Parts: sequence; C-alpha cells; structure tokens
Amino acid sequence: MITRKNYTKHLDEIYKKSDDENMEKTKTIVVGVGNKILGDDGVGIHVVNQLRKQVKNLDVTLEEAATGGLNLLDIIVGYDKAIIVDAVKSDNEEHGVVKRFSLDNFNTMHSCNPHDVSLIEAIDMAKKIGETRIPREIVVIGIMMRNIPSEFSERLSDEIAMTVPKAVEMTLNEIKKDNMRKISS
Repeated sequence: MITRKNYTKHLDEIYKKSDDENMEKTKTIVVGVGNKILGDDGVGIHVVNQLRKQVKNLDVTLEEAATGGLNLLDIIVGYDKAIIVDAVKSDNEEHGVVKRFSLDNFNTMHSCNPHDVSLIEAIDMAKKIGETRIPREIVVIGIMMRNIPSEFSERLSDEIAMTVPKAVEMTLNEIKKDNMRKISS
C-alpha cells in the first residue's frame, strides 16, 4: 500500500542530489510532450528537436515525454520554471493555432494513457503529500488541434508542421524572458 510517508521517501530517494549536482542543474526545463509515431501528436517533440539546434548558450534543459500526468510531473520536479509544449485538443480554437497558457488558465493536459491523471491532478496530489519542488511557474505552449491523431505516422501534417516555427519562437521568448529576469536580478 502506498502511503504518504512511503511515497515521500521514494521521491526523496529519486531526487536526492549532492549540493554540487543541484548547483549545476538548470532552473528552466522545456518538455516536448507527444508520441513521435502518432503524427501530429508528436508536435511537442518536433519543437524540442528544433530548439536543440537553436538553444546553445541559454541555461535550459530540453526533454521529451511520451505521456503527461505523473510521468511529466516526475520530469519537471526540481526546476523553477517548466515550459511544456504539446498538442492540445480544442473544439473552440482554430486547428493549428499556437497559444500560451499558464497552468492556472489551462484546465487539462491531454494524455493518451487512460490510466494516468492530468498534470494538474498530479500536481495537486504531489502538494497534498508535501512535495515542495514543483516549479513556481508552469507554462504550456499548446498547438491547437480539432482531433489528436491515432493513426501511425512519423511525419507531421503540412498544416501542423507549419506551426513548429511559431511554437519554437514562443518557447524561446519564454526562455529568454526567464534569463532576462536572472540578469536584471
């Protein structure tokens, strides 16, 4: 049985770092979320791959995640700021629009795993058990889609591929904004 004490101990073991390792850890993480073999669902990973080519001198960690929820929380714990890039199913927005959300005004993260919880639910659970290393700021760069694809394809559709530069630009602006705050402090 998982108890608060067991889970907290488990998290402490996973994230136990020496002081030197903690000092070297960057304070901002960008996570591209999606499945690379489900076409447009992998757009977040395509954005992170483009960022790897462009982000050389900025203090940022770039990661990929296949699912959201608890797995995503596990990746972002310990950072000051998390920028999550993902396909977002929306019936209200035009297909292919790129939008910035704060977690406060973003009520769900899509997850292909029916056994998982949303990122917001995962953060709430972590706070209830005393997790204190949740990023102070979580931003979502969402690429709006009418439907999240379920057919196998390693390519983005032309329409969604055209959104990658805009998503990269918006993500870079978030990274630079954070770096400018550090410089002016």
